[in-house]
Amino acid sequence: MLILLPPSETKVGGGSGAPLDLGELSLLGLTDTRRRLADALVAVSADDGAGRAALGLSEGQADELDRNRALWTAPTRPALERYTGVLYEALDVPGLSKAQRAKADARLAIGSALFGVVRAGDPIPAYRLSAGSKLPGLRTLAAEWRPALAAELAALDCGLIVDLRSGGYAALGRVDGGVTATVVTERADGSRAVVSHFNKHHKGLLARALVATRAEPMDARAVVRIAEKAGLRAEVSGPTEVTIVTAG
Repeated sequence: MLILLPPSETKVGGGSGAPLDLGELSLLGLTDTRRRLADALVAVSADDGAGRAALGLSEGQADELDRNRALWTAPTRPALERYTGVLYEALDVPGLSKAQRAKADARLAIGSALFGVVRAGDPIPAYRLSAGSKLPGLRTLAAEWRPALAAELAALDCGLIVDLRSGGYAALGRVDGGVTATVVTERADGSRAVVSHFNKHHKGLLARALVATRAEPMDARAVVRIAEKAGLRAEVSGPTEVTIVTAG
């Protein structure tokens, strides 16, 4: 099983690993695209105005441009320890046991506008680039990543893929047959609405349940069983679709 997580805008700085080496990352078929995007990101970030415009940053976010400028020289840390935010707080990597962390490294991967997809243990620096950004001289990021990313994901020998990426990152490389999850709130009258505030939190809880389980789910129904054992209310809503239901 492979669980694809969305990235986060916020990232932990620093690290103790050697500078970025694209040859050390998983999915080596993505190396050329990664290098092209990395070089373009460093170049546009060298100019404050152009960098802010391309990345949608405010003047108060100059540190994000500094991170991009140092992309090739900054220290790295495992990708699973680089990303922060609501989903990763719910996943609670520091709280995983040694055995669970080993499963997390084997089962988790993270979507990335810069790297396409990285495995949990891949050493990466802090950076700023979102799926909706447009780097000067290049096509949209979705166009840059297609079809290489989809082909690399299809070639993985990992069993079921549970794709928890948000729409913009899923569009960089689609997964055929992957199980997706939607989080909805159920109101007192029984009506339901897709939620945004708790979406990442509950996807983080689902990812944690899938990391901790000894099972190897093969379909959406098996994913629901694992979610329910972890205390989540889950339903099969389609052949490859799972719905997580929260109280409104």
